[in-house]
Amino acid sequence: MLQKTYPYYLANVAVAANTDLEVTDKFSGEVATRVAMADAAAIDKAIGYAVDAMPAMRAFPPFKRQAVLEHCVKRFRERYDELALALCIEAGKPINDSKGEVTRLIDTFKVAAEESVRIDGEIVNLEIAPRAKGYHGYVKRVPIGPCSFISPFNFPLNLTAHKVAPAIAAGVPFVLKPASRTPVGALIMGEILAETDLPKGAFSILPAHRDGADLFTTDERFKLLSFTGSPAVGWDLKKKAGKKKVILELGGNAAAIVDGDQGEKLDYVVDRLAFGAFYQSGQSCIGVQRILVHANIYDALREKLIAKTKTLVMGDPKDEKTFVGPMISESESKRLAGWMESAVQAGAKIVAGGKVDGAMFEATLLEGVKRDTDLYRKEAFGPVAILERFDDFGAALATVNDSDFGLQAGVFTDSLAHAHRAWDELDVGGVVVNDVPSFRVDNMPYGGVKDSGLGREGVRYAIEDMTELRLMVMRETW
Repeated sequence: MLQKTYPYYLANVAVAANTDLEVTDKFSGEVATRVAMADAAAIDKAIGYAVDAMPAMRAFPPFKRQAVLEHCVKRFRERYDELALALCIEAGKPINDSKGEVTRLIDTFKVAAEESVRIDGEIVNLEIAPRAKGYHGYVKRVPIGPCSFISPFNFPLNLTAHKVAPAIAAGVPFVLKPASRTPVGALIMGEILAETDLPKGAFSILPAHRDGADLFTTDERFKLLSFTGSPAVGWDLKKKAGKKKVILELGGNAAAIVDGDQGEKLDYVVDRLAFGAFYQSGQSCIGVQRILVHANIYDALREKLIAKTKTLVMGDPKDEKTFVGPMISESESKRLAGWMESAVQAGAKIVAGGKVDGAMFEATLLEGVKRDTDLYRKEAFGPVAILERFDDFGAALATVNDSDFGLQAGVFTDSLAHAHRAWDELDVGGVVVNDVPSFRVDNMPYGGVKDSGLGREGVRYAIEDMTELRLMVMRETW
C-alpha cells in the first residue's frame, strides 16, 4: 500500500511542508494518500538552488553521473512491486500495464547511464580557404542551464523518467512539477535520487496546482521548459515561456492503416489494434484512435476486432485479469461519452462496447463516424476507436494527414513500396510499419509535428536539447 503521506523534495531534501494534496485511488475514488504541495515561495527557492547548483553540476564528471543513474536502476529494481502498485492506485492503470511501465522506467535510466559517458564533440576542419590556414575547430556539448519539467498523469513514471534521466546524464539541475493527480511515483523517484551524491540543488520535485505554478514557465532563470500534456495547455505555456527553449510532447489522434494483403496475419493485426486502442483505457497520446482498413479485408477484420474487443476485461486495475481500468476521472469519462453521443447523433454506429459508469468506460468501437465530429478530429484520450474502410492506399495516407495532429502512425503492409511511401508522405513524427502507432522503445526519437508538439524525446535526443554546442577555435602558430 501507499504511505500515509509523502514529502516533496526541495534542493535534494525531503520536506514535509503540509499534506494539502489528496491523491485518490482512481478505481475506488477514496483518498489513498496525501502529498506535500509546494507554494510559489518554495518554487522560487528551488529555482534559486538550481541556479546555484550549475557550477557543481557542470563539474560533476560523467562517471559520477553514470553512478547516480545506475544507483537509480538498482533501487527501482528493488522497489519494483512498490512502484507498480503505487502506479496502479494513483493512475488506475491495470497492474500488468503498471509493471510494464516500471520496466520501461528502468530501461530509460539504463539508457541514460550509457549515454552519460558518451556525450561527445567533434573536430571541425576550418581550413576551407587560405585565410583559415593553421586554424582548427573543436566542438563540445555543455549543459544548457537549469531546466523546468512538467510531466503528465498518464505515464507518471516513464514520461517523468524521460526528463529526469537525460537531465542527470547531461549535467543540468532541474525542478520538476509532476501531475497533481499522479505525483507519488515521481516522489519515490526523488527519494531514491536523495540517496545519491548529486550536488545540492541538482533536483527539486514539487507537486503544485497548475494555477500556482507559473514560475515553472515564466521564470527566466530556467533555460529550458519540457512539457508533456495536452495541446491547449502546451501551446499556451510556450507563449508565456519567454526566451527559454521549449520542448512540447503533446497529443494525437493516431491512425493505423491496414493494407489489403494481411491474409493469415489478420489475427496478429487484430490483437495489436485492440492493444493499441484500449491499453490503459486508451489514455495514451499514441493510442490507436482511427483504424483505416482496406475494403478487401474490412468485413473480416471488423468481425474479428469486434469479437476481440468484447473479450477485454474491465474492472479493478489491481486484478491481473483486468485490461481496461478506470479513466483518470469521471469528468474525463463524461467528456468522452459526450463526444461519442454527438457522433452517434450525426450518424455513427457503436459496434462494440459503449457502456459508461462513472470513470469506467467500456472498450468501444464505432464506424461511420463523420470526419467533422469531435470524436474524429480531436484527441479522444480514452478507450474508443473508429473503423473506416478505404480502397486506395494514397487516399488512406491523405486521410491520416487530414488531422491537426502528427505524432505517430502505424501501417500494416507487406509492400515495401507502401511502407516507404507512408514514411515519405505521412506528416507525423514516426511511422511504425507492421505494428500500431502505440509502439515505443525508450531510446528512439519520439515526438510529433503540427499540434502534436516540438522537439524529440528519447534519451540521446533529450540530452542534445539539454546541452548546447560550444566552439573553440585554435590558431596553430602565432
